[in-house]
Amino acid sequence: MSTPPLAASGMAPGPFAGPQAQQAAREVNTASLCRIGQETVQDIVYRTMEIFQLLRNMQLPNGVTYHTGTYQDRLTKLQDNLRQLSVLFRKLRLVYDKCNENCGGMDPIPVEQLIPYVEEDGSKNDDRAGPPRFASEERREVAEVNKKLKQKNQQLKQIMDQLRNLIWDINAMLAMRN
Repeated sequence: MSTPPLAASGMAPGPFAGPQAQQAAREVNTASLCRIGQETVQDIVYRTMEIFQLLRNMQLPNGVTYHTGTYQDRLTKLQDNLRQLSVLFRKLRLVYDKCNENCGGMDPIPVEQLIPYVEEDGSKNDDRAGPPRFASEERREVAEVNKKLKQKNQQLKQIMDQLRNLIWDINAMLAMRN
């Protein structure tokens, strides 16, 4: 497994390293562990594909001595791949346990907060100043505000109609006077 950049550069984190340096080394180490885990999963998938390829091309041992050498060669490859697969799974388990150990003090974020949502006008909500809110709460509040806005618009329309009628009446009276 890889070491943190501080240890690789020859400067081991000692008493002079501050908490930020130790935290950065921990983050880099966790990130490199995740990368190693990803590579291990890719190796597992590759080995599994090789195993299925070998099993597909392999004839069942039904007592026929047809291509005994080829059968033994494929059997050896199959056993080697299974052994390597076992080693890769153990390695993945170690990486998984180490990542969980490194991330143990972190507060888990609810999945609902990680899902971005798009408002009706098509813009994404990036309100990071306030506390995080769920999309359903935000949508409910937007619906309430829209309802109130429609009510206010209706009231303004009625007032404008009344003013228009009043001005019409005033103009009609002025026209009759002349």
